[in-house]
Formats: sequence, C-alpha cells, structure tokens
Amino acid sequence: MAPNETLKVEKHSIDFVPHSERYGKARGLFPIWFTVNANMLTIATGAVAVALGLPLAWAIVAAVVGHCVGAIFMAAHSAQGPVLGIPQMIQSRAQFGYRGAVLPLVLVVLMYLGYIASGAVLAGNALAELLGWDVDVSIVLTSVAATVIAIFGYRLMQVWVNAVSWVTAIAFAILTVGFFFRNDVSGAFGTGEFSWGVFLLAVTLSATWQLTYAPYVADYSRYLPARTSAKATFWWTYAGSVVSSVWMFVFGALLAAAAPEAFGGGSVRFVAEQAGFAPWLFLAIMVLSSLPILAVDLYGAFMSLVTITGALRHARTISKRGRVLTVSLLSATGVLVAILGRGDFLDNLENFIVLLAVVLVPWTSINLVDFYLVRKERYDVADIFNPAGRYQGTDWRAITAYAVGVAVEVPFMSTALYTGPVVEVLGGADVSWLIGLVVSAVAFYVLMKRYPVRRGFAPVPDGPEVRQARAGAPSPGGPLR
Repeated sequence: MAPNETLKVEKHSIDFVPHSERYGKARGLFPIWFTVNANMLTIATGAVAVALGLPLAWAIVAAVVGHCVGAIFMAAHSAQGPVLGIPQMIQSRAQFGYRGAVLPLVLVVLMYLGYIASGAVLAGNALAELLGWDVDVSIVLTSVAATVIAIFGYRLMQVWVNAVSWVTAIAFAILTVGFFFRNDVSGAFGTGEFSWGVFLLAVTLSATWQLTYAPYVADYSRYLPARTSAKATFWWTYAGSVVSSVWMFVFGALLAAAAPEAFGGGSVRFVAEQAGFAPWLFLAIMVLSSLPILAVDLYGAFMSLVTITGALRHARTISKRGRVLTVSLLSATGVLVAILGRGDFLDNLENFIVLLAVVLVPWTSINLVDFYLVRKERYDVADIFNPAGRYQGTDWRAITAYAVGVAVEVPFMSTALYTGPVVEVLGGADVSWLIGLVVSAVAFYVLMKRYPVRRGFAPVPDGPEVRQARAGAPSPGGPLR
C-alpha cells in the first residue's frame, strides 16, 4: 500500500474492488478484529452477566462458549470477502433480491446506530475523565474523531488499527495483571446464584456480540487478493475476534464481581486505576482504543445506508461530498442517541444486544447457507449491481425464510421488554438465537432446492467466463467467482 494512499478518501464504497487494487495478507485481519474488541464497550458488556446475578465462574464459561460459537459464523462471513470483492451487505442482494435486501439493511443500520451510541458513551466518559471536560462535549469530540477516520475509509482505519493494536494489548495486559493485585478475586467467585436462564442469556449476549460483526466483516477482507486462502481468512479473523472478546468479557465480569460499586458497570477511571500508576496514560489509551470500533461502526452504517439508497437510485457509487454528509449524519444521530440514553447505559445495552439476535441471526443463517451450500460461492457479481439482472426485485424465498426465522424466535425470547411464553417452561432460558439459526437455515435451503428458479433466471451463473466477463475480471480462468 502506497503511503500517499492512506490520507486519500476511499474511492470504493459498495462497488467491486478490482484485482489490481487488492493487497495484504490474511494475517492482517488479526489486528483489526483484536483491536475493535479491546475497549471499554466490550468490558462493560462482559459485566452484564454478573450484573444479572450469574456467578463469576459461570459468567466466564458463558463468555468463552458464546464467543467461540458466535465467531464461527462471523469468520465464515469474512472468508467471503476475497472471493467476491464486494461489501458484505450488498451481497445480500443475491439472497433477498436487489430491492428485497433493503429489509435486512434497514435493521442493520439501526444496529449500527445503537453500537455507535454505546461506544460514544464510553469513549466520551474516558475523555471526560482524562481532561475533566463535560461528558456530553467529550462524546461529541470522540465521535468527530471517529467520523474523520470513517470518512477516509479502509486504508486509514487499517493504519490506525495497526498503530494502536500493540499499545492497546500491552495496556490492557497491565490493567488485567494490576487488577489481580488490587482486588479480592477469590471472594468474587462466591457471589451470585446459578440459573440456566441467566447462563443461556449470557451465552446469547456473547454469541450475538460476534454475530453483530457479520454484516460488515467482509468489508475488510474484500481488499485481500482473490487467491487468499479461505482457511487463512477464516482463522485469522476468528482468532483476532475471539481472543480479545473473551479477554475483555472476562475482565468485565471480574470487575463487576470483585468491585461492583467501584466499577459500577463501566467506570473508565476505576479500570484505568488498576495499573497502579499513571491513570491518565491509560485513560488516554482507552480513548484511542475506542476510536477504531466507533469508526468501524460508522463505516459499516455508511456502507449499509449507501446500499439502501443505491438500490433505490440504481447507483453503485457515491461522491466524496455525499460520503462526508452521510457519515456525518450517521455520527450525529449516534451522538444524539448516546446523550439521551447514557443514564441507563447497562440496561439499555443488554436489551439492545438481545434484540439484535432476533433480527441478525436469520439473516446470517440465510447468507451463509446460500454462499456455502446452495450457490457454493458461484455468483454473478455484475448482476448484484444490476436492478434488471438475475437478482432483481425481491426474492420471496429468502424473505419467507427470514420471516419464519424471526417468528419462531419470538416465543423463546427473554428480555426486560418482552418474555416469550416458552421461556418459563425452559426455566427462564433464552435460546431464541439457536432456534432462529436452525429454522431459517432449513427453511431457506428447502425453498431454494424446491424452487431453484425465480423469474426465469438460473440460480447460479452459467460459467466462469461469463462471470468474469460480467464482473470485470482480468481474464478467464482467474480467481473471481
């Protein structure tokens, strides 16, 4: 990557990345997904299980199980990036149709806004603690910094992540070790009372945390050369996300169990003080470490919104001015939500993440089944951008499977806002995401096999030469599929 390219606004948005502009190795995905999880938002989310009354040991088990399982699906999406060379959500047009994909996209944009707001609250708190400024002003300032990174796009985000990844890892290692010297951890393991319902809810929180990356994980792997190993892409993504997520979730659970009052569900100053020296330094690092996830969420929201407007306008590009305005609008909306909702932060975060599972799980299930089992990586990339192509209109098969997947989840949901009728029978357990995952996958697979042709178009391209010619690949027999 040329150095002068870093400070140029990314010219690609939702369009195909040409092979001549692909670069990097799969191992470069590790620092991206490690760094976006190594922040206070992840720590605060890890504290939720203990705050709900789950014993510390079981909260740790739930974090490990949930992240290890959820990241399988997240990393499987990442492996799609080098193959197709397009953003994650625009690929949904192949399943849901050119216009039908707007439905999951709208829900994904709402997801991003929730995470932008949550991340802004904790980033703002860190800056306010560091400089003694007003929290709301600090929320605005950190959001502005993340907005600038998101506007410039992938290259600047990659440089930023690489610059702060080691600093962040070392800082949180010092804080984690310092915590064990300053708190009675043995006493923390005796708190709480085990409940299958709360345990499974904690697993859901962890798994959903990984699944929320699914709508944009391929946005970063799409810049890798097409010949990049799918296994390497999967495992470097998986390792980066799981290592940091489990670490931060467990750290948050430890903080909540050993010092519930001092930590208070997300006190950045208390966390910074665990090092035992220079808390200002660790507060500064927390501010810096919060920017990648904010920028990544803004970038993902921008890509999804442009995909929606592109479907309505039949466009595949956006001007630099449009990019600036769109990212700024999304950031401003997130800031407003952050300022209005920061009073009940932990409760809002728990309910938000659980509700995300309801809308995200059926989508991720359908997308993966289509990519790996139905079309088996065979897509006409050019037609994904063509409103009159083979993926035109709305695909009733995917919409039906999606609706069925969401519907079967509802009776199994357990949140403060709504508890399904089956939850009590299961002892309070929330297994909605597992039900939705299986049912939507089966429904979509059956419908695609039973009705393989829609609107007179074959379900897969006719051959590699046709696919490459239409997608603009350099020559027949190349890597693009």
